[in-house]
Amino acid sequence: VQLIESGGGLVQAGDSLRLSCTASGLSLRTNSMGWFRQAPGKERELVAAISALFPSTYYPPSVRGRFSISSDSAKTTLYLQMNSLKPDDTAVYYCAASHENFLFTQQQDYDYWGQGTQVTVPS
Repeated sequence: VQLIESGGGLVQAGDSLRLSCTASGLSLRTNSMGWFRQAPGKERELVAAISALFPSTYYPPSVRGRFSISSDSAKTTLYLQMNSLKPDDTAVYYCAASHENFLFTQQQDYDYWGQGTQVTVPS
């Protein structure tokens, strides 16, 4: 299994950015997915999750209404659309996949991780 993130970069506050995660060795039809982020000096946190079992998603309050998780029709690429970006969104963003198909919000429920992509929003 391989997860490769792309799309990170330096953007201004208020801008939008879309991250992509190309998955090989698994299918988004059967494996639930998530996006996490880790800022310097902070713990890794979930920002979006999507279930393969039901069409359900989860967002923590910090990003709800601004971030959106989705996949392409071929179910090989996961996206994270980020709007109205803030300096607090600055972090390394990771794509993660689970063996299971339920909606998971904890890091320990995910089995595979990408290498991460940096998103920087200067204050």
